[in-house]
Amino acid sequence: MNFYTILLKRCPDGKMKYGQKYYDFDEGVLDFMEPGQIVSTGEGSDQKYEGWWLVFHSDLIRNYPLGKTIKEYGFFSYAVNEALHLSDKEKAMLIGILKNIEEEYNTSIDKFSQDVMESHLGLFLNYSNRFYNRQFITRKPENDDLLLKMETFLDDYFDLDKGLELGLPSVQFFADQINVSPNYLSDILRAITGQSTQQHMHQKLIEKAKELLSTINLSVSEIAYQLGFERPQSFNKLFKSKTNLSPTEYRSSFH
Repeated sequence: MNFYTILLKRCPDGKMKYGQKYYDFDEGVLDFMEPGQIVSTGEGSDQKYEGWWLVFHSDLIRNYPLGKTIKEYGFFSYAVNEALHLSDKEKAMLIGILKNIEEEYNTSIDKFSQDVMESHLGLFLNYSNRFYNRQFITRKPENDDLLLKMETFLDDYFDLDKGLELGLPSVQFFADQINVSPNYLSDILRAITGQSTQQHMHQKLIEKAKELLSTINLSVSEIAYQLGFERPQSFNKLFKSKTNLSPTEYRSSFH
């Protein structure tokens, strides 16, 4: 579909499929889809779905602040099993906003209609942002497990010298290994560690670089290539930005 889509749904007798997977919860689920994404209700015609389906075109908000900031709401690009689980209180609050949107939609159009609609949409998305942050906290055991997986993959990547073969690891690469989207992974890491995925990866890379510089006799250039850098200059720049020392200066501090 070529629209932004928000679903607040119950599907007690069926599953909502998104891509090749299913959402991980049936009661009080809030799903977000950006234009061009695919959703289906599975095979068969006997499945029952209840709730709200809010669909709007990007042109509706293009000339408003929300048109510029909507890409910052990472949940629009989350993977299928990363729906927002709502409490009854949260669900009632969001339904109240949806009812206001519905009432505005059915009101005679005037020069303020689009302004009011955009305001309601912005309020809905801001509350959703708050509730997602709450979910990262209340589902902490699951998120801690995700962090452990991330740490394990990073350790293996650098300890097994995969950088020589694959180059510097990307955020997308590690998100794929853990089976979540890059935005979701970054949001969880920020909630737990205060760092984005990129910052977390850089921290791990610098720790490994310090270990190599202080324990083996490879040149700085050889270490840069081993970590996955195509150019030693890029390694030098990143290392100095994180430690205030060049790799050579750091190594000299151990002699």
